[in-house]
Amino acid sequence: MVVAADVSDEADVERMFATVVKRYGTMHILINNAGIQSGAPFRDMTLSQWRKVMDVNLDGQFLCARSAVREFRRRGLQPEISAALGKIICMSSVHQRIPWAFETNYAASKGGISLLMKSLAQEVAGDRIRVNAVAPGAIRTPINREAWETPEAEKRLLDLIPYGRIGEPADIANAVLFLASDFSDYMTGSTMFIDGGMTLYPGFRGEG
Repeated sequence: MVVAADVSDEADVERMFATVVKRYGTMHILINNAGIQSGAPFRDMTLSQWRKVMDVNLDGQFLCARSAVREFRRRGLQPEISAALGKIICMSSVHQRIPWAFETNYAASKGGISLLMKSLAQEVAGDRIRVNAVAPGAIRTPINREAWETPEAEKRLLDLIPYGRIGEPADIANAVLFLASDFSDYMTGSTMFIDGGMTLYPGFRGEG
């Protein structure tokens, strides 16, 4: 089932959740996956560019997580379904840790997601709601096509990835599947970096 919604719009998010609950009776898992980029040199970045990225990347995660928490609590525990009352998986980025010039709004939004996730996890753990994050590195998706679509661009990108390959969507899906399952039932407030070692700062290998 597909429900179109603008995750930066409070009323639209509430309508989306109400539509899903009406169809299926409840929900058990939220994957906060909406995200955009709108980069520019900092001196040229407009307030509109800043707000657009924050509205989708950070406000959207807040609004969707809030609706999910409300539904989990309304429904109550269903031990035949899961040991947890509910699971929230926030899609972050290696740029919650790695600064990114010319993409300040994007990096700031992902840094915000990190502490949103941790603070929410701390708050709702007693309700058996688990909140974790996945931080992808370079994944072969349309949002970063320019970074890998030519041999030259791919070589520059691979210099940043010690493991020697670009990530595929399935690499992220497998991490999300683990966090959505009861295999990770004792895990909350954590970020899984799925990045081929990008956060190891390979530029320092043999240097410094």
